[in-house]
Amino acid sequence: MALPQSSKVNYGGDYNPEQWPTEVWDKDYEAFDAAHIDTLTVGVFDWALLQPAENTYDLDVLQDILDRAHAEGRQVCLATATGGMPPWLATDYPEVNRVDFDGRKHKYGQRHNACHSSPVYRRLAAALAGKIAERYGDHPAVFAWHVNNEYGGFGGACYCENCEKEFRIWLKDKYGTLERLNEAWYTTFWSHRFTDWDQIVAPSILTEHWRSQDHTAFQGITLDYYRFTTDNMLRTYREEKEALRKFSDLPVTTNFMGAYRPLDYHRWAEHLDFASWDNYPPDERSAPRMALQHDLMRGLKDGQPFWVMEQTPSTTASRVANPIKRPGILGLWSWQSVAHGADAVLYFQMRQGRGACEKYHGAVLNHSGRLDTRTFLEAAQLGKEFKALGGATLGLRTPARVAVLFDWDSWWAVEMSDGPNREVRYMDVMVRYYTALWEAGADVDVVPVTAALDKYDVVVAPLLHMLKDDIATKLHAVAERGGTVISSVLSGRVDVDDQAFLDVVPGPLKDLFGIRIDEIDARPADEPNPVRVGEVESEGTLVFDIIAAHTAEVVATYGADFYAGSPAVTRNNYGAGDAWFVGTILDQTGTDAVIRSAIERHGLIGPFADVPLLEHTRRGNVEFLLNHGCEPAELTAHVSGTDLVTGAAVVEGQPVTLEPNGVLVLQRGSENVGE
Repeated sequence: MALPQSSKVNYGGDYNPEQWPTEVWDKDYEAFDAAHIDTLTVGVFDWALLQPAENTYDLDVLQDILDRAHAEGRQVCLATATGGMPPWLATDYPEVNRVDFDGRKHKYGQRHNACHSSPVYRRLAAALAGKIAERYGDHPAVFAWHVNNEYGGFGGACYCENCEKEFRIWLKDKYGTLERLNEAWYTTFWSHRFTDWDQIVAPSILTEHWRSQDHTAFQGITLDYYRFTTDNMLRTYREEKEALRKFSDLPVTTNFMGAYRPLDYHRWAEHLDFASWDNYPPDERSAPRMALQHDLMRGLKDGQPFWVMEQTPSTTASRVANPIKRPGILGLWSWQSVAHGADAVLYFQMRQGRGACEKYHGAVLNHSGRLDTRTFLEAAQLGKEFKALGGATLGLRTPARVAVLFDWDSWWAVEMSDGPNREVRYMDVMVRYYTALWEAGADVDVVPVTAALDKYDVVVAPLLHMLKDDIATKLHAVAERGGTVISSVLSGRVDVDDQAFLDVVPGPLKDLFGIRIDEIDARPADEPNPVRVGEVESEGTLVFDIIAAHTAEVVATYGADFYAGSPAVTRNNYGAGDAWFVGTILDQTGTDAVIRSAIERHGLIGPFADVPLLEHTRRGNVEFLLNHGCEPAELTAHVSGTDLVTGAAVVEGQPVTLEPNGVLVLQRGSENVGE
């Protein structure tokens, strides 16, 4: 199934006209015209309106909304309305209410409030999706489906008796026998050997955990519960999608949350027609982190473009402090998403609500509805730019020669491990390595360990703690044919069951890297160890592999402690290529030095790698330059072409100035690379 059909980057967002009288709709559409808004997401939280009782449906609520959208020339991504269940469902069927990690049975409230193991919830959610599709699947305004909303929010998992029953079924399907399960979970430890499936309960604060979800006595049990929770929510998504398919062939998605730890989105990928996600960065220094997550979403569907389903035009409302987007940031970050593969840029929300917890969440139209606010004017300017762009970038892919491996199992395993250091955070390390590639100007795909790696010259796999499937074989093959592999401390430690390899570290990767690790030191964050990488002075923190280099060349050494002078970074010739191993959590300066040294021989350092905060990436024959700095960037054009936003000609070798937050969208002359 392809992406929704469109002639340009879809632009608009979450619209809730059911909250407003029709005279407000008139003002809304005048504003949409002024801002070149062409796409609306409708009905995400309308379950209580559309089904006021179990056997009563009132789908007429949507009729005027969809008719008006069509009359105004807007396309609608129609939701299945199951983003939050109605009060009557929780009252009539208390089993649908979740039990949290602390063992508390919830009553009705908030959202993400249903147990996905509940047969009642599953039946009624799928039934509502089917009713909506039957009624509106052929409506001329509808061009895509939006199932549920942000699965797994607020922790996601449920620990009720229904979930325990479903967990046991899931385990039987996975392991077949209790003997295999006991082996995988290492249950001879602490007298945990199970002799009946009914003895297995959900791992929570009442059972295997203490202090937090990261503190578990049995990593295997907890790891499988994460996997089960992912599959359990995926099942309800698939049931709603199947209900839609009975009446409609339009593309189906659900909005993810980027690098969201509780759910393994790679397990969902094949069931999406197109990927979409909600981009709410934590601060204004998040450009590389956002780029990583865009690439992660693009990687879900093997490089297919994706949608940004939500972003705020101004401010969020859910954090302790909610800073507003500074002037120009809305356009810069929106263009960044297009640069990394977005074919839609949408907002939450179109009009600011009057009440409840999101009344101060930003919107294209604030409470006054004025069209002369800075937020609206910037949104309208971006709409004008997307209109000028037209369909020039639609469907274009990123011709990446670098792959970053992203693995939820390794994420979970690293952060729930007792030892060596609980301060190691998977995403912090991933962002550090990605930032080094981003600053070097390398185009990157972020892919799962199951992905084919044949087309990549460089594969970066930090914290590849768990080696599963054939990933070790594939990494050897990358180096064998002349490519470069880069990995780090805590990699190659455990198998798919989170059991340590009975081998020297890094286990099946030891020959690839040409090293042996017998000991690993761990220190608090305020006890770094100096590491000199070439001419670069840097520091390692948190964990320190004490490395014996066999066939590997020593690139950098530790400067302190009893292992001072021993290898901290190594490079091993393997086949026609090489493999780099970084034995500590290097700071950004050291990581940059390693990455640039490793990718330089492949010619992957971009033309603007030495311009601070200047992002350069490509889609097909279109190149994007984005200035994330606070000062103008004085550049020399590296190719000739046309600025797709302004229509101006750009000539190779001539000077180009990008103002702070400035963007250049350059279509190269007659060259056509990477469809």
